[in-house]
Amino acid sequence: MLNGAFAVFKREMKIMLRYPSWFIPMLIWPVIFPLGYLFTAKALSGTGNTSLAQFQNFAGTTDYTTYMLIGTTIWMWINSMLWTFGSSLRVEQVRGTLESNWLCPIPKVSLLIGYSLFQILISFVFIVVSVLEFKIFFNFEFIGNPLLAFLIIIVSIPAVYGLGFVFASLVMWAKEANSMVFMVRGIMTIFCGITYPLEVLPNWMRNISEFIPMTHSINALRRVISSGAVIADIKREIYILIISGAILMTLGMIAFNYTQNKVKETGTLGHY
Repeated sequence: MLNGAFAVFKREMKIMLRYPSWFIPMLIWPVIFPLGYLFTAKALSGTGNTSLAQFQNFAGTTDYTTYMLIGTTIWMWINSMLWTFGSSLRVEQVRGTLESNWLCPIPKVSLLIGYSLFQILISFVFIVVSVLEFKIFFNFEFIGNPLLAFLIIIVSIPAVYGLGFVFASLVMWAKEANSMVFMVRGIMTIFCGITYPLEVLPNWMRNISEFIPMTHSINALRRVISSGAVIADIKREIYILIISGAILMTLGMIAFNYTQNKVKETGTLGHY
């Protein structure tokens, strides 16, 4: 399994190094994407400090810039994962290379494991680049412990890529990626409090947000980065991320096995 996963990882690295223009949007998006939300917040807040005081009551901070930067960064991580790792098997299908790879005498799940390892590497590069650009362009201040923030990212990985396993499997079966990406990231935008405190949502929406792991990743990062919270303050979020990661990875493996059996029965593995 590891040999197959490493082969996929090595291939994706070669493609990335052969076409390095992918790094250009990685430099642009961390700066451009949050600006729309920041300009809107500035415009809607008016000239007085009333809105900022209300925001502080809900969010616990007046630094709405850092608050939004954290939310949009996690959103972009999920969005990137869905478009690349989540659509990886479908891309192979469109290229016409999935059938030949599927015939290799290796566990088929190693294909997704290799893609996930590559995507994790790219995600870490993206997060590092984002933080550096936030310091330059937005005067981003890291009040809390950077190692604790890194721990939150690490424990979020199983949940994020467990969702990716489910998504990649269903996309290959349904043969449609775009609408599913828009649906998943739209749900996350509304329910995870990307740019606003969850306290402004109705109770039924807040209840739904509790079941989305990214909600807890964003909340924990905001408390650590903006408020200097320690690990004892975010134990609940850490436990939820670990449990949800185990559940989503299990569901991902089940979805992949189901898809593998489904395409074997129908003979539609290479169908466009």
